[in-house]
Amino acid sequence: MANEPESGETPEAAQPSEDGFIPGRGLLGSSGIFAVFTLISRVLGLARDIVIARYFGAGPAADAFFVAFKIPNFLRRLFAEGAFNQAFVPVLSEYRQKYGVGSIHSLVNAVSGSLGFALLVLSVLAVLGSPLITGLFAPGFIGDETRFPLAVEMLRITFPYLMLISLTAFSGSVLNSYDRFGVQAFTPVILNLSMIASAIYLTPYMREPVLALAWGVLIAGVLQLLFQLPFLMQLNLLPRPRVDYRHEGVIQIMKLMAPALFGVSVSQINLLLDTVLASFLETGSVSWLYYSDRLSELPLGVFGVAIGTVILPNLSRKHASESREAFSRTLDWALRSVLLLGIPAGLALCLLAEPMIATLFHYGETSARDVIMSAQSLRAYALALMAFMLVKVLAPGFFSRQDMTTPVRIAVIAMTANMVFNLILIWPLAHAGLALATALSAWMNASLLLRGLRREGVFRPLPGWGRFGAQLLVANGAMGAMLWFLASPGRSWLGFSLGERLLEMGLLVTGGALLYFLVLIATGVRWRHFRMQ
Repeated sequence: MANEPESGETPEAAQPSEDGFIPGRGLLGSSGIFAVFTLISRVLGLARDIVIARYFGAGPAADAFFVAFKIPNFLRRLFAEGAFNQAFVPVLSEYRQKYGVGSIHSLVNAVSGSLGFALLVLSVLAVLGSPLITGLFAPGFIGDETRFPLAVEMLRITFPYLMLISLTAFSGSVLNSYDRFGVQAFTPVILNLSMIASAIYLTPYMREPVLALAWGVLIAGVLQLLFQLPFLMQLNLLPRPRVDYRHEGVIQIMKLMAPALFGVSVSQINLLLDTVLASFLETGSVSWLYYSDRLSELPLGVFGVAIGTVILPNLSRKHASESREAFSRTLDWALRSVLLLGIPAGLALCLLAEPMIATLFHYGETSARDVIMSAQSLRAYALALMAFMLVKVLAPGFFSRQDMTTPVRIAVIAMTANMVFNLILIWPLAHAGLALATALSAWMNASLLLRGLRREGVFRPLPGWGRFGAQLLVANGAMGAMLWFLASPGRSWLGFSLGERLLEMGLLVTGGALLYFLVLIATGVRWRHFRMQ
C-alpha cells in the first residue's frame, strides 16, 4: 500500500519547473491544506443553511430562492469550476512545461478577457430573459402566484454572480496550477459570511425578506473576485484582460471545453433535473432536496473535491513530462484516499440522517415533517457520496491528458440512465426517488470512468488493494455497529433540546471517528502509506 518514492528516487516536488516554480508540498500536504480551508467553508455553509432554515424554513419563499440560487450556481459548477477548469489547467500546465513566462502571460490575458466578455453578454441576456429561464429550470413554478414571480425577481439579482464567480474560478485555476490551493479553498467562506450577514441584517429592509439572500449572493461575488487579485499579483500573473478568441491557447481551451461540459458535470446536471421534477411535487420538495444535498456536499467538498483539485495540475504535469508510472501512482493514491475518508462519511450520513438534519435545521420555520422528509433524500444521497468522490478523482485522469471524448460518452450514458431512474422512482418515492436516481447514475458514471482508465492502461493499481479493502471493511463495520446501537431513534431527536442534540451528536461523531481510525491502525494502516510527493 506504500506510495513512497523508491530508494534513490528524487521526489518530483523537489524539481523546479521550467518557469522556476518549485512545489513545496506533496499531494497529502496540499490536499490537507485544501481540505482544512474547505472544511471551514463547509462548516460556515452549514451555518448559512441553518440561518436560512431558521428564517425561511421550507416554504414557498425558500423554494423560490433555492431555484434562483441554484441556476447560476449550477452554471458556475458546469462552466467555471467544471468544464473551464478541466480544460484550462492542462493547457496552462502545458504552457508552463513548454513555453516561457511571456507566453504564459499572453495566455492568461487572452483567456481572462475572452471569458469575461462572454460571461458579461450571457449575464445581460439572462437578466432580460429571467422569466423564461425560471420557467425552464422550474416549470412546476409556472402559474404559482408566489414562487414564480419571487424566483424571477431573485434570478435577476443572482445571475450576475455567475460572471463574478467564474472569473474568481479562473483566478483560482491559475493559483492551483502553481500549487497555491489554499486561496481558492478559502474563497467560499466569503459567500457564506455574506449570505449569513444579509439574512440577519438586510432582511428587515426588504419588501420581501427573502430578497436579502439574493443580494447577499451578489455582494459575495464581488468580494470573492477582489480577494483573489492580490495573490495573482504575488505570482506576477495579474491579468490584463484582452478579448482574443483567435489566440492559440483560447482555441485549444474552447475545443476541450465543449465535450468537458458533459464529462465533468453529470452529477450537477442530475441534481438540476431533480430540482426540475421536484418543482412539480408538493411545496417543500425543492427545499428538502436542498438541505439533504447540502449535508452530503460537506464531506464531498472537504475530501473528494480537495483531492480532485490537487491532483489535476499534478496529473497534467506528469502527462506533459510523459511520466506514465507517476501518473498511475497518483491516481492510485487518490483512489485509496477517497475510499479511506468517503466510505465512513457516507455510512455516517445514512445511519444518522434524522439526527443530523434535526441538529442542524430543526429550528424556527423548519417543521418536524421537514426533518423527516429531508432525511429520506439524505439517505439516498449518502449512497451516492462515494460515487461522487470517485468521479472527482477519476475524471482528472482523462482531462489531464486532454481526453474529453471518453468522459462525454460516459456522461451521456449516465445522464440518460438518470432520467430513466427518475421517471421510475419518482412515483413510489417522490423527492427521495429523485435522490436515489441520482445515486444510481453516479455509481454508473464512476464505474465506467474507472473501467475506461484501466482499459487505456493509464491506471494500473499498485499491490495491496485486497488487504486495504479488508481493512476498510472491518473498520467501517465496527464504526457502523457502534452508531447503530448507541444513537437514539431518529424521531426522538425532534423532541431533544439544542444542548441534548449537540451533546449526543458530538459524542457519536467523535466516538465513531476514533473507533474507525483505531481499528484501521490495529489492522496495519499507517500515515506513511498515504504520504506521496
